[in-house]
Amino acid sequence: MSAIEHRPDRLQQFRLGFALLAIAILAAPMIAMQFTREVAWGPGDFIVVAGLLAALFAGIELALRAARNRAGRIAGIVLSLAVFLTVWAELAVGIFD
Repeated sequence: MSAIEHRPDRLQQFRLGFALLAIAILAAPMIAMQFTREVAWGPGDFIVVAGLLAALFAGIELALRAARNRAGRIAGIVLSLAVFLTVWAELAVGIFD
């Protein structure tokens, strides 16, 4: 089998791993809210984080599919992560409020 034939399997593993990670990230504040009042997320917070994670996933998926070489894939993934972390940090300090 060639490397091209293995690629869909790797993408499926990535998708499954990312979905499980997204569920864990969204479950953490939900669980924390049961034990402390310091975590007080509303439905909008969960929607925003789910949207951010979906955008991150789409950016990484696009980088993996569109880039023809390893350097392009890495650059696309790093760019996706940088945008995700920047928006997350801006939201955390309330710049968009």
